[in-house]
Amino acid sequence: MNYLLIARKKIGGASETFYQLTRTLLKEKVSSSDKINPLRWRELGRRPKVNILGPSLLGFRCRDDVIEIQRILSEQGIDTNVVAPLGASSDDIERLIDAEINICLYQEIAEASCEWLKRNFGMEYTNTIPIGIKNTIEFINEVHEKLDLPLTNKEELEHKSKLPWYSKSVDSNYLTGKRVFIFGDGTHAIAAAKIAKEELGFEVVGLGTYSREMARQVRATAKDLNVEALITNNYLEVEDAMRKAAPELVLGTQMERHSAKRLGIPCSVISTPMHVQDVPARYSPQMGWEGANVIFDDWVHPLMMGLEEHLIDMFKHDFEFVDGHQSHLGHTATNTNDILNSDEKKEKNSKEGIIWTESGRAELTKVPFFVRGKVKTNTEKYAILRGIPEISDETLYDAKAYFS
Repeated sequence: MNYLLIARKKIGGASETFYQLTRTLLKEKVSSSDKINPLRWRELGRRPKVNILGPSLLGFRCRDDVIEIQRILSEQGIDTNVVAPLGASSDDIERLIDAEINICLYQEIAEASCEWLKRNFGMEYTNTIPIGIKNTIEFINEVHEKLDLPLTNKEELEHKSKLPWYSKSVDSNYLTGKRVFIFGDGTHAIAAAKIAKEELGFEVVGLGTYSREMARQVRATAKDLNVEALITNNYLEVEDAMRKAAPELVLGTQMERHSAKRLGIPCSVISTPMHVQDVPARYSPQMGWEGANVIFDDWVHPLMMGLEEHLIDMFKHDFEFVDGHQSHLGHTATNTNDILNSDEKKEKNSKEGIIWTESGRAELTKVPFFVRGKVKTNTEKYAILRGIPEISDETLYDAKAYFS
């Protein structure tokens, strides 16, 4: 089943439905209503009010995003008037014009309605999507500018999330230059590309969306990243593009997760369509300060696990990882004899037909991996020099003494 096509149709249907509801319920107030002054909150002697438009029941972690954005706005002295369409009634839609401006949180759903409200009531709306540290700061400043509030201190806001701290740490060097392929709805794909490039130091090697309504914006972002945008609802085309791009991490929908699994690439889901497993029981927004923390965890952990597996593979011959020691995978590590047997074919192909005995192989596995190759080569050189056809543990000791 093509879930990308289904998701695109659902988003298009939700956008049109929300637009028609807004237009129908407020059209009678258009002619009798003056244009809304975004500074009227001062005249009314109250805090400024905004509408949060775009979140929907089937959106990607929309409930948590709304909580996070409401919290941020409240800290800035701004009240939320209406959240729609998520949880909104017809009475709520009619109260949209009680706010000074609109927060267009998800453009695929709310942009058409925001444009109609702007044309007919003069209500300004935001264009910045607060996903990532930089965009969240820009979002707050955009809201402040529209409401004529003093701009915030950028340095103070940057410390609201742990993502910048980690990005400046020594360990972040491991992330620099990692190749990432991004695909999803327009809102999340664009935001993910900016975070990957500007905040985590990844190299974006692919960017696309199934949201044809946002194709122009996605193409513009892709151009800035020197990649060609992929606009399609065919998951097989996306999988083919992933294969050609050869990324080290995929950020996409549940369809890309399946494709990435087939290709053996780590993946984190960032957009609908999604599976129930992509809806954590804990508070997990994508937007705002906490959203930046969640994104860091969700994106970086697959790469860290890859590093961990790589280290375990390198150390698997060391005695600490054998003889019954437990691995993080939950099963007992391979027995020493099993490892020796698996390497037997390699050992038999040593120089000049020299054969490693069981005692020699057992002793070699105790040598740290980063010098094991040199020890093996030197021991074989010693055996050839001395005319020894089989290398035992004693031969290895003698070779060590000889080359010391």
